[in-house]
Amino acid sequence: MIKLTKKRKVALAKIDKTTVYSLADAASLVKEISSSKFDASVDIDVRLGVDPRKANQMVRGIVTLPHGTGKTVRVLVLCSTDKEDEAIQAGADFVGLEDYIEKIKGGWTDVDVIITMPSVMAKVGSLGKILGPRGLMPNPKTGTVTMDVGKAVKEVKAGKIDFKVDKYGIIHAGVAKVSFDRDKIVDNARELITTILKLKPSSAKGTYVKSIYLSSTMSPSVPVDPKSVGA
Repeated sequence: MIKLTKKRKVALAKIDKTTVYSLADAASLVKEISSSKFDASVDIDVRLGVDPRKANQMVRGIVTLPHGTGKTVRVLVLCSTDKEDEAIQAGADFVGLEDYIEKIKGGWTDVDVIITMPSVMAKVGSLGKILGPRGLMPNPKTGTVTMDVGKAVKEVKAGKIDFKVDKYGIIHAGVAKVSFDRDKIVDNARELITTILKLKPSSAKGTYVKSIYLSSTMSPSVPVDPKSVGA
């Protein structure tokens, strides 16, 4: 049996097990029960009534959070030399091609997002076995394979995230920091949920959004009433 810490017992005691909270109340409660000494992430888990094993029920998309994630995102742009200045001006942390490809082959993956161009994907594709498992492989569907690398960098830095339902039918995403005020957490979470609702597969039957939970790093999760966000 896992032994509960004193802080976790206190946090659990503040969550009413008979209540499903509104998004606003859940955000307030998550802020209250977060006890980490650092600025913890606020995460959301949305369980969907889909079968991810079926291609026509895969839910995947991108969303720009209105207040950003609160996280410093390290961006690598793999591009041709004529696009390097554009990427640098947009705020990319690392820019290059052959040198970074070799560096990644050597085990370096100290970035959060990789953006590249269609014309160099043949070279970047060789990194699939390294980048794929880490969720770093560029993909046109998430806007990370594009000729407009400057715009892509700015969007990522501004709070653009991509999400994908996992094999259990759950979408997990970090949407804020505990230091955000409640309304900003609510705005970001609502933006993500609204986007997920728009992506409902026509082949999905029954209840689409089965449950929503909000939590912070190392805190218990708080159940959110899907109806409070129009789900």
